[in-house]
Amino acid sequence: MTALAGPSADTFWALSLRRWNAVCWVLFAAMAVGIVMMGLPGEGMYQALGLLGCVVLSYALLDRFPDNRFVRPHVYLTVLVLAIGGLAYLRTSYAALFMVTLPHYWMFGRTPRASMGFLGLATATTLLGSWLQQGWSAEFLGETAVSTLIVVAVGVLIGLWAHSVVEQSTERARLIEELEQTQARLSEAHQRQGAADERERLAREIHDTLAQGFASIVVLAEAARAGITADPARSAQQLRSIESTARENLAEARELVGSGQRPEQAAAGSVAQTLRRILDRFVEDTGLTVDTTLADLGCDQQTRIALLRCTQESLANVRKHAHASTVGVVLARRPYGVELEITDDGTGFVVGDSAGFGLDGMRKRLAELGGRLTVTSSVGDGTRVLATIPLEIPGDLEGAA
Repeated sequence: MTALAGPSADTFWALSLRRWNAVCWVLFAAMAVGIVMMGLPGEGMYQALGLLGCVVLSYALLDRFPDNRFVRPHVYLTVLVLAIGGLAYLRTSYAALFMVTLPHYWMFGRTPRASMGFLGLATATTLLGSWLQQGWSAEFLGETAVSTLIVVAVGVLIGLWAHSVVEQSTERARLIEELEQTQARLSEAHQRQGAADERERLAREIHDTLAQGFASIVVLAEAARAGITADPARSAQQLRSIESTARENLAEARELVGSGQRPEQAAAGSVAQTLRRILDRFVEDTGLTVDTTLADLGCDQQTRIALLRCTQESLANVRKHAHASTVGVVLARRPYGVELEITDDGTGFVVGDSAGFGLDGMRKRLAELGGRLTVTSSVGDGTRVLATIPLEIPGDLEGAA
């Protein structure tokens, strides 16, 4: 999955603040020039420059040391409120400073309530300074008070709108971050699940191919060693079977390591032909009687491999556990697909007590193809393994061997 990307609200806010800082320095400089050019009488010009300097110094310290405990945003806003009131009393360009610093109340107020509070204080000190200087004159009531209130009203509206936008951006950034984290966790889960599935698949392939081959080699080697004096011909045949099984195991191992896929050679030829070769080898190695009825079915490679592995696992269980004398193998086409049945007349077992990897591996392999494995057995009554795979097999030939 591709994670949604976008600038966070904090990044956007920091970038906007840096840009506004640059604008503020230019405006502060222009205001200082304007105060000098106004030529206030007496010490008024120096007092106005001093008030503006206090604002600039506080702003510079806040910008340079944002984490300093003595230079808090509220300290700067307090200095700004007092300076605007003082400039209004001096009848200088307080309105310009008021308008230039309007965004600061929303930037540094932290909350809408605090921003509105400082903006209200700035309005009050401005009107107070102007009233102390002008009194209840027509100029104060008609121009100063009205223009100040209009500027404040516009600032409030803009500030509330900006705060709403920032809040939405913050919420959107939070949702995007949560979505990215969820996507990352989901991707990790998919990767872990994929790795687990691949390990399970490899374990099943190794169990059904290499492990079964090695088990056959061990059994044949023990039999050959035991009969090497009494029946040399039989031992020689078993040694040839060991060699053949070892070569097949080597080919299987190379296929697994080289491609990481299911060995394709295992499914070469028709299902019936492949099963006959396996059963001939089984009879040769064990001497058991095997009755077969194998329909000549055409099916896809995965189905061939599943039928082959189920046969190999069932025969391996007969060899190791059943102590049987006769084995029956039936491969047939049914209306719902293909059916493989393997029976023996051995000692049987309690199916519910079986905890081996082989039966579970067969079930999972068949389940991947929509099939099912049914195992019927009881102690002393032999075992029946039935594998069914739903399959449409158009135009295949059915025959019996």
